[in-house]
Amino acid sequence: MAPSRPPDRHPVLLIHGIWKSGATFGRMARYLRERDFEVHTLDLVPNDGAVALEVLAAQIGAYVEANLPPETPLDLVGFSMGGVVSRCYVQKLGGAARVRRLVTISSPHHGTATAYLSRRPGGRQMRPDSALLAELNGDLGALDRIDVTTLWTPLDLMIVPADSSRLPVGREVLVAAPLHALMLHDPRALRAVAEALSAPLRASLTMG
Repeated sequence: MAPSRPPDRHPVLLIHGIWKSGATFGRMARYLRERDFEVHTLDLVPNDGAVALEVLAAQIGAYVEANLPPETPLDLVGFSMGGVVSRCYVQKLGGAARVRRLVTISSPHHGTATAYLSRRPGGRQMRPDSALLAELNGDLGALDRIDVTTLWTPLDLMIVPADSSRLPVGREVLVAAPLHALMLHDPRALRAVAEALSAPLRASLTMG
């Protein structure tokens, strides 16, 4: 008989970054499924910063409602822009009621200078001085109520400065991958994500 799944292991929803799709998680999704995780991906539309990140966050909510049983807890993994979109869902759209773990990978939590190259609404929201990031970082109460893990690389050339990917809550994992995109392929990052999604929840989260 196959071993039962741990009681606090939840469906995992992977949220991609700008100009990407759910397919960008190909290797990570396979890695997690091989370890008996139930993995979901979705394609955020549009994926080019043409709409506010809250619009994309609402798509997470719609996917969850359409594809997971009511009130089922879940875990989110957000890469790059996807980490900020995931935070919008948790902090602004009520996602904290269902999300138990949030893992962000090389996300511009405090903005990135490269976002000044974009004039689109979603791109502007990832600038260091954006109102959205000020709002999210000004009230971390929702993040305090879930298990948060942040992965970042000091060698990131897409998130400038690289330590913008750090958060003052939860646990932090430094993975010295030489490129932003490699954070989805580096064996150390894959292992860290699986470990974060397997870590026991705090008692308050386990009891709901």
